[in-house]
Amino acid sequence: MSQFHRRTLALGAALIALIAPQAAPVAQVNGAVQSISAKDKAEGAKAHPQLLAEFGGRMTGAHADYVETIGKNVAVQSGLSNARGDFTVSLLNSSVNNAFAIPGGYIYTTRQLVSLMNNEAELAGVMGHEVWHVVARDSANRQKTATKNTVIGTGLAILSGVLLGNSQVGQVLQQGFLQGSQLLTLKYSRGQETAADNGGIMLLKKAGYDPRAMSTVLQSLANQNALDAQLMGASNQVPAWASTHPDPASRVKAALNQAGVGAKGVTNRDTFLTRINGLTYGDDPKQGVVDGRKFTHPDLKLGFEAPSGFYLMNGTDAVTIGGQSGKGQFTAAKFDGDLDAYVRAAFAGLTEQGKQAIDPGTITKTTVNGIPAAYAVTRVNNGDSQVDVTVFAYQFDATTAYHFLTVVQAGGADVFNPMFQSLRRITVAEAAAVKPRKLLVVTVKKGDTVASMASKMAYTDAQQQRFLVLNGLVAGSTLSVGQKVKIVTY
Repeated sequence: MSQFHRRTLALGAALIALIAPQAAPVAQVNGAVQSISAKDKAEGAKAHPQLLAEFGGRMTGAHADYVETIGKNVAVQSGLSNARGDFTVSLLNSSVNNAFAIPGGYIYTTRQLVSLMNNEAELAGVMGHEVWHVVARDSANRQKTATKNTVIGTGLAILSGVLLGNSQVGQVLQQGFLQGSQLLTLKYSRGQETAADNGGIMLLKKAGYDPRAMSTVLQSLANQNALDAQLMGASNQVPAWASTHPDPASRVKAALNQAGVGAKGVTNRDTFLTRINGLTYGDDPKQGVVDGRKFTHPDLKLGFEAPSGFYLMNGTDAVTIGGQSGKGQFTAAKFDGDLDAYVRAAFAGLTEQGKQAIDPGTITKTTVNGIPAAYAVTRVNNGDSQVDVTVFAYQFDATTAYHFLTVVQAGGADVFNPMFQSLRRITVAEAAAVKPRKLLVVTVKKGDTVASMASKMAYTDAQQQRFLVLNGLVAGSTLSVGQKVKIVTY
């Protein structure tokens, strides 16, 4: 969550594919892919700034230069264009595991996904996978079934999941959470995903990389998804709302078979690890930081804590609150100094255009930790049951307000009261104390073990599991003297 002036960011599932609105298909003549068309370039150039905004901006410096080089190395193998200058490769300042490409030669990957990789071939494989969606014209083929959505639509679809079912109310409330973005999020079919995996493998081979890297990076994604689900208190599966792609685990074996178990090629593991050393890991303090159930934003000078049993997910323009007994988000909207009107507008935003707005009823004024606040709770029919929707807003100054929007089963709204009361201004000293986590690549020395290395991870929970997933290792793995491994430190 940066300055709350951008659209909401995505929750982590990997390899989410996007297309620009009305993107033109890749031209083909006799089955041969031709150079990028002028129309593709124009559409891509139009969507590019929006995508950068969605994902925290484009990074610069040595890390970004390295990713750009590898991305272009693979992209020119695709046949879209032989000119490296026709491709724009962006390393995004996002803590989400994500990569995508759009027509016009635009390719993207987040720093978080790069951090999860363990060699250069894996980076090339992810880039190749996304480029292949463009080569195969998947965007054009799926255009008719695409739906308007923000990238975080997969995460904030919580309102139409278990809590609300697929009722009309659930759909309306979900749309309220997701309003504002005009990007198109595609759910590619399993066949298209398999084809993109295979296309990426072909590009790996053409570029001289070990094609088995597609399988290993998919395995790392599956392991990370499982760990994320576990840390959120879910089962050891990717939640259905957390991915627009099939579970990576289902594709690991197929990718390995396609590459060939005995395949060869370069991986450039040590070079890759050296080049990503020092990359920001997790939340960028400029976008606020989630630490367990606590959220702190040093620039906005605010913080709050989710109730026990809930987890937080940070985004460019909102923080999502998830749990079995309720869901919600913390965000901001236009504010003209009238807190009552602000609350009513938040409820009105939950209503489909042309339908009667949800009436919040009585709005109660209060103060929370010295901050003027106002809130309302209203009960909404949800099929055969009912839910309670709460908007709790805070006035920070004459032109700035923030609010929580929560949904629970009827009668359960009090579960969020501790969170509502926890929002506060933080001190200058507290803001200065917020530090980013970074990747540190270290060389294993004699006596180092998985346990000893994991103990250096800058987390208070699941240190060893985090270390194993980060390094593509499994339980029971051992380390060798001279081996390079990644840890996360402050």
